[in-house]
Amino acid sequence: MKPDILLLEPMMPEIEKQLDAAYNVHRPTAGEPLDKIAGSIRGIATGGGTGVPRAIMDSLPHLEIIAINGIGTDAVDLNEARRRGIHVTTTPGVLTDDVADMAMGLLLALLRGLPAADRYVRDGAWGHTPAPPLGHRVSGRRLGILGMGHVGQAVATRASAFAMPVSYTDRCDKALPGYTFVPELLALARDSDVLVVAASGGAGSRHLVNRQVLDALGPDGVLINVARGSVVDEAALVAALAQGTLGGAGLDVFEHEPDVPEGLRTSPRTVLQPHRASATVETRLAMGRLVIGNLAAHFAGRPLLSPVA
Repeated sequence: MKPDILLLEPMMPEIEKQLDAAYNVHRPTAGEPLDKIAGSIRGIATGGGTGVPRAIMDSLPHLEIIAINGIGTDAVDLNEARRRGIHVTTTPGVLTDDVADMAMGLLLALLRGLPAADRYVRDGAWGHTPAPPLGHRVSGRRLGILGMGHVGQAVATRASAFAMPVSYTDRCDKALPGYTFVPELLALARDSDVLVVAASGGAGSRHLVNRQVLDALGPDGVLINVARGSVVDEAALVAALAQGTLGGAGLDVFEHEPDVPEGLRTSPRTVLQPHRASATVETRLAMGRLVIGNLAAHFAGRPLLSPVA
């Protein structure tokens, strides 16, 4: 008899097909009342942004595993999962390169003014109206990284190819050759032209990038966020961009997704993406396969492939 699982966030069609073959997959978004199936649910497949709302977790008395299609765990109550003996898995490693690529893509698009130049050509304005403002050089700019985990280190590797001096801050000095550890975020921002946010989300990192940090970056500095929107004080960011005290921001994540403040959407100083740093066919398939592998291992009584709790 196939176990019953809950799918809280859509996945690649190929992955969902495999889930349907192995499990009785329930999709609450399709209108199925959760209270009628709650007693039978043993597993959840979800995304890092969606996680598992606490009310849903509390309503599932026989929940055994939460398989997250992503690396973020801030939307899952890990303490409650541990208390109840619920396993939690993520998909580390497989999305690192794509997220780092997105960080560099946002940086290039922002500093070189690629979106405005693209519109200039598409609108037929080339040769008829003044060209967009000059962009800014990327190569050689001082890069600061908040959070030097897998993604942060992958960003640093790419930045080195642009001859960018790299400094970082984290909970401790990781003694990484070629990169400078700076204990204080404010000092890192003050000494950086670009600050890339690659830190984990959650209560401990909420609003780490506040108005003081943005002011330290200054009117020529830019912020790139491919981590979690909660790490940045979004209201302070909107104000800094509007007042010109920050040069620009390239954002893949936001504090209250999918709601994006008008001040970010209309600012000429921003380049925005809808939380899709890992959104390549190759990576989403690899992530989905790891979700499937973790679920299969759990229900077969084998060691989990990538456990968090």
